[in-house]
This record gives sequence, structure tokens and C-alpha cells, in this order.
Amino acid sequence: MYEFDYHQPASVADAVALRAGAADGTYLAGGMTLIPTLKQRLASPSDLIDLAAVAGLGGIEVMGDRVVIGAMTRHAEVAASPGVKQAIPALAFLAGQIGDPQVRNRGTLGGSVANSDPSADYPAAVIALGAIIETDRRWIAADDYFQDLFQTALEPGELIRSIAFPIPRRAAYRKFPNPASRYAVVGVFVAQFDAGVRVGITGAGPCAYRAITIEEALARRLTPEAVDEAAIDHGRFNSDLHASAEYRGNLVRVMARRAVEDLLASG
Repeated sequence: MYEFDYHQPASVADAVALRAGAADGTYLAGGMTLIPTLKQRLASPSDLIDLAAVAGLGGIEVMGDRVVIGAMTRHAEVAASPGVKQAIPALAFLAGQIGDPQVRNRGTLGGSVANSDPSADYPAAVIALGAIIETDRRWIAADDYFQDLFQTALEPGELIRSIAFPIPRRAAYRKFPNPASRYAVVGVFVAQFDAGVRVGITGAGPCAYRAITIEEALARRLTPEAVDEAAIDHGRFNSDLHASAEYRGNLVRVMARRAVEDLLASG
């Protein structure tokens, strides 16, 4: 690692102030990506601002028609939460599929969404559920949040406080996991609301995105077979040692079909 100054603020205001006053500061949430990056000397921040002791960034609340989850809430907490299991079972299931027990007990919802790894699981749910990201400055709609590879709508120093997930009638998540990391080679989250069906895709392209063509096909006929009618453009999909762009295009269709099957089976 390169040398850096370490801070452990107790409030959001203190964390934001430290970040603003640093030459090149960065927030530390669960550290599942940042710590390995630091160890490999791929990043050299001047200041590391640990959010672990910041008050008000954790917790899970079911509030009317939505589930609000604090940014520093661990994946394992989401997976085990009775409130999440009751309101959005697919979100609890998704959290339980992330990495391994060590990752789930250290990694955080806010850290994952802020990092916007193209193969992370949560972004698919954020998109499909039409979540709202609350920061220290504003509210950001899911459809406006993910922009490109590791790029989001967050401005420099902006800190995620919580994420509000609208409760759907039913939902399901399916992914094709990398056998080593458990990252999603492709993951598909399907959510049915009174207003229609939303579909979020992760793992396929540079960032999570909303699959409009699949939504349109499911609006006409909510069946697994309807997914086959949707055009899937894999032109901007990732192609690497794990899967080609064409293979990911096929996985989107297969995982979407399986997610719809699970959704229909959920009642």
C-alpha cells in the first residue's frame, strides 16, 4: 500500500467535511473492492475516511410501500432481515447470493452501489425496483444513477445515506455466477408492479441497465416464453476470459426466462 491518512468520523457532516478537505480522499465502507485495490497499489488516496462509526447510516425499515436500507447495512443483514424477507423476498435472496460469508458480513449495500462494479448484484435490484438513492445532498432515481463502467451520477465527495426500494407485487432474481468470485457473469432481476414489469440487468455490460425490450415483451405476455420475443443487443456487452459478449447476450435471455419462472411460481 501507499501511505495515507486514516480518519474515523462519527457523523455524515464530519465525513463529508473530511472528504472536502482532503487532497484526494476516498470513503471506506465495507472495503471489499477498495482494500484489495490499495494492497495492489492500484489506488493511492491521500486520505481514507472510514464510515464504520458514522451514526445513522445503518438499519432496515419497512415504511409503508417501501423498504429503506441504510448505506452501511451489511449484505448478511439484508439477507437475514425478516422485514426484507416479508416485503421483497427476492432482495433478501439476492443479498444471500453475494460472494461468500466473509464478503456478506463485511460488504455493504451503499459501498456496492457507489462502486458500481459491472458484475455486482445489487444494481440489478436497484434498477428493477425503481429504487431511490438518498445522498447527503439529494435523491437520485435508479434510472438516472448508473452511467458507465464504475461511473455513477454521484458527484465528487457525495455520500450515499440510504436506498429506498419500492415494494413490488412480486419479484425474482437469477444470476449465472462466476464459480470463483460469485460475481454475476449475468444477473437478471424482474419486478412486477401494478403499473407493469421492470427488468434490471447486471454483469452483461459496462454497468447495470434497464432491459426495456424485455419489459415490453413481458407487458404483452407475462410468460418465460415471451422473453424470446425480445431483441437483445449485445453490441456493448463485456467480452472477457469469463464470457464473450455473444455468450452474455444468450445468458441475459436464459436468466430472464428463469427469473420470470420464479416470479410466476412465487404466487
